[in-house]
Amino acid sequence: MRFNQQTYKLTESGRLGPVALVAGVIGLVLSAVGYLVDARQFFYSYLTGYFFWLSLALGGLFFTMLHHIVGARWSTVLRRISENIMGVLPVLALLAIPLLFGIGELYHWSHSDAVAEDQLLQDKAGYLNTTFFVIRLVVYFTVWIVLTVMLDKISLKQDLGHQPSFTKKMRVISAPGIILFALTVTFASFDWLMSLDPHWYSTIFGVYIFAGSLLGMLALMTVIVLYLGRNGILDKDITVEHYHDLGKLMFAFTIFWGYMAFSQYFLIWYGNIPEETVWFLHRWESSWKTISLMLVFGHFVVPFFVLFPQGTKRNPKTLTLIALWILFMHFIDLYWLVLPTLHPHGVNISWMDITALIGPGGIFTWYLWCKTAARPLLPVGDPNLEVSRRFVNH
Repeated sequence: MRFNQQTYKLTESGRLGPVALVAGVIGLVLSAVGYLVDARQFFYSYLTGYFFWLSLALGGLFFTMLHHIVGARWSTVLRRISENIMGVLPVLALLAIPLLFGIGELYHWSHSDAVAEDQLLQDKAGYLNTTFFVIRLVVYFTVWIVLTVMLDKISLKQDLGHQPSFTKKMRVISAPGIILFALTVTFASFDWLMSLDPHWYSTIFGVYIFAGSLLGMLALMTVIVLYLGRNGILDKDITVEHYHDLGKLMFAFTIFWGYMAFSQYFLIWYGNIPEETVWFLHRWESSWKTISLMLVFGHFVVPFFVLFPQGTKRNPKTLTLIALWILFMHFIDLYWLVLPTLHPHGVNISWMDITALIGPGGIFTWYLWCKTAARPLLPVGDPNLEVSRRFVNH
């Protein structure tokens, strides 16, 4: 890779983009073959892999809007990275199309004969029906993409020359946008993940998904920043002080995710209502028990103790490793949410779990890298850019 210090643009983007595109296409093709072999397994694997990448893009959208709302200065040098991550949402909208063909395989409530025999499904039929499900999916993506496009358009205009109105406009968009974000992400998590078992429900499930999504995005942003720094790109602009703050945010949201996960488990288990506890019971059977314990220690205990010391958060190598580990555990978390519905009595790993992760992931990485290479890596017109460059932790 080559970088122009005056324009803050990549003059040579390297091979990451093309390699990711090839990997993505191969992953999607192999997943399509898997559909012909075992359609039900394909849709469950694809939902898991797809939602992993979608959650990262949604985390990027939230981070960008939060930055504008609070008027953050330290994160100005990171803003373009979060904008690029959220910018993949239009592509992810297209990659959601296969899920529309899998509604019948994924969701028990979509079968009229099942609804006719189940009073609870009849009571929920006004919400859980295929037509309304598709309408809501379109609404979710419309909200996310409109917010993304509006913020991105103003950000690029700001690069050409700052005007105070640009900062105000991005804040005006982000304030109601973050409320719409909260509502759409909550209901999307209900629709795509929680309704896999329509008899089970959790009122904090949306917050649980949000916590994991933002934590995963922070880990991805950390990996990107450190990857650029190792190649001598923005290493004078994004410093160890920013690494430290990214580490602090990952530490904070590790705790937040753990709090949400434990609260959800504790309240349901303490209530001891059969239709609620059975969801956790399936995840405590056979080999699923190992995955459950893996989440406790891998998703919470390990990141907590690794990120607790100040030195870890200021060490690029250690920070890279823990960020990659958090991304891995975020995928395991989603796998634990989705696959027990298909295999309730034990883990049954399929090769499609891998291809359905690589397929959307390759396309995600390719498009993200295309956006990264096509624009300045910093919001060069932002009036807080110099303040952000000189940021020091106290």
